[in-house]
Amino acid sequence: MKYIFVTGGVMSGLGKGITAASIGRILKNRGYGVTAIKIDPYLNIDAGTMNPAQHGEVFVLSDGGEVDLDLGNYERFLDIELTSDHNITTGKIYRSVIEKERHGDFLGSTVQIIPHITDEIKGRITGAAEEFRNNGHLAEVCLVEIGGTVGDIESMPFLEAVRQMRGELPQTDTALVHVTLVPADTMGDLKTKPTQHSVKALRELGLRPDIIVCRSDRVMPIHSRKKISDFCDVPLTAVISAADAPDIYQVPMELEKEGAANVILEHLGLEKRGVDTEWYRTVTAEYTSRVTIGVVTKYGVEDVYLSIKEALKHAGRAHSTEVQIRWLDAETYDTPDLAEVDGILVPGGFGQRGIPGKIRAIQYAREEGVPFLGICLGFQMAVVEFARDVLGYEDAISEEFGEGTQVIALLPEQQEVTDMGGTMRLGSYPVELVPGTRAHVLYSGGEIVERHRHRYEVNPDYIAEFEGNGLKFSGMNGNRMEILEITDHPFFFATQFHPEFRSRPTRPSPPYVGFVNACRENKNQQNRG
Repeated sequence: MKYIFVTGGVMSGLGKGITAASIGRILKNRGYGVTAIKIDPYLNIDAGTMNPAQHGEVFVLSDGGEVDLDLGNYERFLDIELTSDHNITTGKIYRSVIEKERHGDFLGSTVQIIPHITDEIKGRITGAAEEFRNNGHLAEVCLVEIGGTVGDIESMPFLEAVRQMRGELPQTDTALVHVTLVPADTMGDLKTKPTQHSVKALRELGLRPDIIVCRSDRVMPIHSRKKISDFCDVPLTAVISAADAPDIYQVPMELEKEGAANVILEHLGLEKRGVDTEWYRTVTAEYTSRVTIGVVTKYGVEDVYLSIKEALKHAGRAHSTEVQIRWLDAETYDTPDLAEVDGILVPGGFGQRGIPGKIRAIQYAREEGVPFLGICLGFQMAVVEFARDVLGYEDAISEEFGEGTQVIALLPEQQEVTDMGGTMRLGSYPVELVPGTRAHVLYSGGEIVERHRHRYEVNPDYIAEFEGNGLKFSGMNGNRMEILEITDHPFFFATQFHPEFRSRPTRPSPPYVGFVNACRENKNQQNRG
């Protein structure tokens, strides 16, 4: 197993995750098996209890792990499925070491950062990489992204563990890629000094970058690259310009143009193979149409809905259609806003804020024949809206939000749950599709597997009444309702699960493909009218 460590300098949010994923894609396009690990230095055990407005989307893995959104990028770029072990946090490391100390594993020893914490980190990295390979996957290279920036006190033990691994493994078995910012001054000149200082800080920790990826708003001129090469002691060919790209899925192609592939392969002693260009053809295909989709949100940060945004993009490519998203705040949008979009999507979320606006958008879509896709909370609110405006239960509500006719109820297994972290219905569950339904057609099959993250379900006491009045439940997990649709509507479809988590550029999610197609048809019909 060869390891590529990706660190960041100057500032956070530069795109280390996209850089790491793009490097993985470059290698995969040459036939190499790749896996990936994200290290988050925060003390949380996982991302599940973190505020999405601050941290961004909580991505859910197949095994139920609630993880950083970068693992979503890894899965989308590499078309693989990762596990909770591929997200390492300070909380996980310290909890494990303390549990071992309490168990007596270190009897007689003073437990310290070095060697106990760093040994645990190294073991977690190599263990996750080997586990991926042992599960039957081709894995020759493991990407390891260290969150935060060089100099963060939280990252120190992880960087020390990387330093130790680099010393313990053969030189051609590891590579260190450092991602830095190359900003422009008021005169428009690119400045290399921040990169120089960042590399200096890295070297003070005993780490020397093999490759420097320079983020900027334009391609770096040769004299700027040479200055970084001279001051940071890396070959000129290993100073890679990473200018802003029009689409994140085109970043691997931009890195290819900069010669990143050859530099990485040479450093790791890997054979230079031919390139499979299917990925590049897919992500650069031209659009022939455009639709606008209104996403009714309750969090004002787009990164909260990153997987939804990407799934819409994937589905759009399947129809050669550019998807433009109009973000509609559930608390402030007006009804005319809904009339200006070709489809309405109501995503998941927690808490009561914005619920009336979500329900109003669902009612509009149902009554006006506008394509609608509901996800998780959107699924539950579609049930509530139908109960209120079709069945006549004016006080219909979810048990999550208080008293009334609780058509959405707490899952039975959640009744005695008190802890918040990792206790929801999480991860992959099978869903049986009803023949003859839209769901069955979209998925082209009778049983599917999708990922979940919820505590509430459709109250079984009302299912017969819903179905008797036109709301069809077309997917179930046992007696648990997973998909709903309205047959005599152009496209009214909602899922309790999150299909966006399994969407890939080359394998878009079926509900999203169907939704975007319905939006196209709706727009064409409006134009003809």
